Amino acid sequence: MSMNVSLQQLKVFVAVARARSFTRAAREFGLTQSAVSRCVRELEEEIELKLFDRTTRQVELTLAGSGFERRIGRLLDEIEMALNEGRDAHQAHSGVVLVASNPVLSSTWVPAALARCAAAFPSLTLQLQDLPQAAVLQAVEQGEADFGVIAESVPFASGNLDVQPLSATPLCALLPAHHPLALQGALRWDDLAREPLVTLNRDAGCRGAVMRALDGLRPEGRPLQEFAHVAGVARMAQLGMGIGVLPVCVDGARGGHAHRAGDVALATCHWPAPAGPLVTRLLHPVVNVTTMLVRRRHRSLRPCAQAAWSQFMPDGTVADGAVAEDSDAEASSPDSETLPQTAIDGSPMRGSNGTPMRVALRGADTPPPLQVTRTHARIE
Repeated sequence: MSMNVSLQQLKVFVAVARARSFTRAAREFGLTQSAVSRCVRELEEEIELKLFDRTTRQVELTLAGSGFERRIGRLLDEIEMALNEGRDAHQAHSGVVLVASNPVLSSTWVPAALARCAAAFPSLTLQLQDLPQAAVLQAVEQGEADFGVIAESVPFASGNLDVQPLSATPLCALLPAHHPLALQGALRWDDLAREPLVTLNRDAGCRGAVMRALDGLRPEGRPLQEFAHVAGVARMAQLGMGIGVLPVCVDGARGGHAHRAGDVALATCHWPAPAGPLVTRLLHPVVNVTTMLVRRRHRSLRPCAQAAWSQFMPDGTVADGAVAEDSDAEASSPDSETLPQTAIDGSPMRGSNGTPMRVALRGADTPPPLQVTRTHARIE
């Protein structure tokens, strides 16, 4: 036998049973007493059970009504608990968020974004997957990560992913101070045509931009070595084993000790200048590498993942972060004689109003302890 019983009828019945009053139950639901009486009467007719003994002075459960209230009351309490837990998981931004990032960004800028998330949403558990860039894209496409952080030259398109550009960083040459090319002003890509070069491999995401910029300029057989980490590229350049070619945050290389490990300035720069006795020269024509967030197309992020995504968004735009091609000025640290600094040419990044752009670190200056799990994988 099928029954047409509504959740509202059951809730009204339980309220009357627990309050032993139609009047108090009506007040709880914002209904009239007659509406509550009608609701209970329709329920009794539908299930063919008398649930209450009514008098002018009191309301008492029948034997059948008492057993019915115990079972239905527990079910309604469990439903309410399940709904509250689901609502809390979404509205309070609790739960686990999986973020995939290429190795270079996950060792520089990404931890600062994770710290912002931890400060803004203490109930979130953030897991960082440290993967080669191809594996980052695959993890996002297959739903193994909520979203990913990559570095690419624009335009970058994928049929399965939506892309949110964050900040553009120009490719620069890194040279020892005594290198002949370090003594001249602005450098062009064809100045590197016959030089041994060192850059990052495809796991870091910027190799394609380097190869496109050098296309047709280098004779066959000229060495171009590739490393997995910025430190390897910088060390080779310091030892004169090749000119390093890396994205370098122009604004982050200025201002005294901004490049030192652990400095707060690193938190606002996606590609900080490597520490050490190197000179950095902006390469012309300017080629920018853009840090991007990627997510599955046509799939909404879970609210907790959307909250984390929002903390990765900068105050500026890609246009603000990119370096204009006519940047020819040179700047160096004021204390470069006492500590090896990185000199860099190129005008500072500017916002739409013409003032130098700074991306402020949101959240507390000293973030709370962050729950981060790093995993490693490689796609052959």
